[in-house]
Amino acid sequence: MSGHFFRAEPVTAKQTRFWEVDLLRGFAFILMVIYHGAFDLAVFGGWPIGVTSGAWRAFADFIASLFLFVSGVSLVLARSRAGQDTRSYWWQVLRRSSRLAAAAALVTIVTWVISPRDVVLFGILHLILLSSLVALPLLRLGLWNLPIAAVAWLLGLLLARLPGNPWLFWVGLVPADYRSFDFRPFLPWFAVVLLGVSAGSWLYSGGGRRWAFPSWERLFPISIVIWLGRHSLMLYLIHQPVLVVLLAVLGLLDVGRLIG
Repeated sequence: MSGHFFRAEPVTAKQTRFWEVDLLRGFAFILMVIYHGAFDLAVFGGWPIGVTSGAWRAFADFIASLFLFVSGVSLVLARSRAGQDTRSYWWQVLRRSSRLAAAAALVTIVTWVISPRDVVLFGILHLILLSSLVALPLLRLGLWNLPIAAVAWLLGLLLARLPGNPWLFWVGLVPADYRSFDFRPFLPWFAVVLLGVSAGSWLYSGGGRRWAFPSWERLFPISIVIWLGRHSLMLYLIHQPVLVVLLAVLGLLDVGRLIG
């Protein structure tokens, strides 16, 4: 492999989007669609798929980890891209946080209408929103976020052993009878965001790539996956209704379960 591939790219204050980050987010979205398709078949179709345990549970955790990791990397890139333009940066933070908050609230409202018992009060979007805000003052620490991530993960494991609390379930004190369509407590999952922050601080130090990368962003099907990654929030909100309708049209779902 030629040596020029490993030379650092020029650093600019307002570096354009890095296609590999969007690619990873798009890949996570595709995996999520696969998992939710299996979930719909199990819940609304009566298919014998154990989506909440075993390998399927591990698959769901892996998908969530990808989204959270990329979220951490993106926080670093957004800060680097802004450079010295502090006003523009905080405006972007406010805009991104507002969009996430609106999307998370929509998920909560829709799931409450569908099934109040399984309402999503602190799902992946709620977690990304809170984690993104808590991580902001930690961005300057760079790789020192690694030991903080380790502490966050250990705290999460400790909280899981303590009695649950209905008011602090979102932190990690989860009651034994708590159930939800989607739930990711702040601890230990905040640790994965901090891993992304650490990786982003090292791989994109100063706003540029540590190593030169080939220009594959226009190649098919890479370009399609990148597009999915760049529009993942919007697609996240609509993919489940689309999946349910598609599976129902194909006769793979029990309509009685769906409307019951």
